[in-house]
Amino acid sequence: MKITRIVVENFCSIEHADITPTDFTIFVGQNNHGKTNFFEAISWFYSGKGDPDKLRFGRKGDAEVSVEITFSGVQEALKGMKNEKNKASIEKVLDSEDTIRAKRIGGEKTRKIYDASSGTWLDKNPTGFDSAFNDFLPMFEYVSTSTHLSDIAKFGKTTPVGSMLSGVLMALLEKSHHYQEFREKFANLFTDEDSDVRMQLDNISAEVTVFIAKQFPDCTKVVFQIAEPAFEELLKGCATEVDDGILTDATEKGDGMQRALMLAIIQTYANFRKKGEAAGKNFLFFIDEAELHLHPTAQRKLKEALRDVSKGGDQVFINTHSSVLVADDFPEQSIFRVEKSNKRSSIVQVTSSGKPMVVYELLGGSPADLLLPRNFLIVEGRSDQDFIAKIIDRFYADKPPVQILFSEGDIEKQRKTMNAINTLFAPIFQNPVYRDRLTILCDAPATEKSTKDFAAFKASYPSMDTNGQIFILPKPSIEECYPAGYAQTPEQVVDLRNHQFQKCDMAKHVASQITQAQFENEMPVLKAALEKAWESAYS
Repeated sequence: MKITRIVVENFCSIEHADITPTDFTIFVGQNNHGKTNFFEAISWFYSGKGDPDKLRFGRKGDAEVSVEITFSGVQEALKGMKNEKNKASIEKVLDSEDTIRAKRIGGEKTRKIYDASSGTWLDKNPTGFDSAFNDFLPMFEYVSTSTHLSDIAKFGKTTPVGSMLSGVLMALLEKSHHYQEFREKFANLFTDEDSDVRMQLDNISAEVTVFIAKQFPDCTKVVFQIAEPAFEELLKGCATEVDDGILTDATEKGDGMQRALMLAIIQTYANFRKKGEAAGKNFLFFIDEAELHLHPTAQRKLKEALRDVSKGGDQVFINTHSSVLVADDFPEQSIFRVEKSNKRSSIVQVTSSGKPMVVYELLGGSPADLLLPRNFLIVEGRSDQDFIAKIIDRFYADKPPVQILFSEGDIEKQRKTMNAINTLFAPIFQNPVYRDRLTILCDAPATEKSTKDFAAFKASYPSMDTNGQIFILPKPSIEECYPAGYAQTPEQVVDLRNHQFQKCDMAKHVASQITQAQFENEMPVLKAALEKAWESAYS
């Protein structure tokens, strides 16, 4: 059983998010933009722990906090359930459905279940269903940035190592003649009346009895008994050692080794549980900042290892700042960008054309990180980039890949970006290889100052103007150039500029709605700029 959809409403910085994950799902974004909030939302769905008023978006009002998850493959999961009573409870609700929708709502103790037959959420779950549902769900393993090696590698009743050692070794020891011999020797040493230890303990007991009897005459005997240590007590002395050339305690190794060991133990623990109480279940691995403390080479190996986990039937969710974990493509992989604007986190799937920009930003936003693209198209703002990327995905996926850079609406920054690109490649090819290839798309100057700045910009690069590499939209913003029915007035654009999040949402919406004919016929300058970029691109 796997997650096929997650809908989060009013949880921390996430006012609304609706995502469709795959077997291997990656979330990228800057610090404090909401990646961990999304993972915490899934944890809350499972545990229900947390004050809804503190979890609520904006921490005010009465908006309903909820996390809804759709699971698929439930009929196969039912077959693997061991508890027949729980199995029967689930079957009554599911009937023949192969998906199940469940929602946790803030302030309610139990999760709601969607009744597909009636098309409504059940007001009350059947008796016994809630515990059965917990038994039915995939196992949830969340590794947050605050999870340390000691949390899982030290012996304890609930730690992975403690659970594995107790579960595996106790059954073996009960049948081991060596363990039986140990118990006999312990008894001979500490409980046999003729043993030196027992006699010394009795002597001490007698002396204590004399002293306490002076205060409490009724006390006639004190006995010191040493009970046979329980197996769990013996395991408390368990230590994890690693030999990477020098055999030492794992806690003495570097942070990278400790992080890798921790994840390896968790994977082993999941396999152990699949052979025991979680037989037949799938696992969900949510790993916060999976690259933490790892060298890029180790990050790539970790991704390959986690990919193997996902190919084995489990789902892996990671959030990351690492370009290494994003760069390699896998068929079962999906990437989501998490961004915060106006205190709201948005979660949007990254397309193949948008992925290079994600890598670019993860590496610090330097053109040196783009590693020989076919060509560049430099635009003024993020909404321009979002619009063009979506248009390319829909209509021109067969064209040469062109990296779109946005300059935040600043012509001066455009010049700096182009110079940076030229400077980067000059020492490689002994000349600025993109000088005669890259294309620039500018808004029409709207003020006297912007007209002068643009004229100075063109004068700095006369060959680009001569070669037709600079394109100018007919109006001061791309929003005013959208096809009929979508174009914005200058006043509307001014309002949108104060809400960059809305500008980008509008760009993606328009690009997903218009036809190819509308784009080509009503936005000819932008189409011509793309044609120039493709025509000039390296083959």
